[in-house]
Amino acid sequence: MKKNRNFLMMVILMAFTQLLNAQTHDGGRETAKMFKKTVKKEVGFNYLVYLPENYSKTEKFPLIMFLHGSGERGDSLALVKKNGLPKIAEEMNLPFIVVSPQCPAEKWWDAEALKYLLDDLFKKFSIDQSRVYLTGLSMGGTGTWEMGWKYPEYFAAIAPVCGSGNDLRVCLMKDLPVWAFHGAKDDVIPLHASQEMVDALKECGGDVKFTIYPEADHDAWTETYNNPELYKWFLEHKK
Repeated sequence: MKKNRNFLMMVILMAFTQLLNAQTHDGGRETAKMFKKTVKKEVGFNYLVYLPENYSKTEKFPLIMFLHGSGERGDSLALVKKNGLPKIAEEMNLPFIVVSPQCPAEKWWDAEALKYLLDDLFKKFSIDQSRVYLTGLSMGGTGTWEMGWKYPEYFAAIAPVCGSGNDLRVCLMKDLPVWAFHGAKDDVIPLHASQEMVDALKECGGDVKFTIYPEADHDAWTETYNNPELYKWFLEHKK
């Protein structure tokens, strides 16, 4: 009986040793595996389109894409007309096609989805792809910075208004002209958010100018979009 117990203990010990050797093979108890899966996602936007009075399919026109702030998210395009370019387009003639998508409620701007929207617009409208511009305010200003460094090849110039961004990525857009705007008394997105992006872009030789409104709070957009110099500046740039 004792011999049987000894034999059984030896078998268990050998099995444990083999298991331990298997676990410590290649210097560790972990083994390398790979997971791979193709994931598809559906993207889409409701958007407003403004066409110049002289728009025709026989001529190519510059395009400005406008990104609104967080307060205009939802499923009513009337909200998008509250501020910025869609509001301006209701009041004055502009020499651009202006496209203003609406971000769904509780979401943030998706740069990849906006790129797909641009690709679709190029097919639907008579757009001069060497004169595509981007601007946005607040959440849209942040989206403008992100689109700028992710897809700089799409744009001739961008104008982020009271936004923030990733200053570690901004050098990816060092060849893209930028005019940034911010209110000095902004208590929603502090001035330093734009300042850090502008400084980082200057350090890598970027083409950037920065306008600070000394008395403005978060509303840096009213003065910006009412300024004809912004639209002249856009048209001075071409890829």
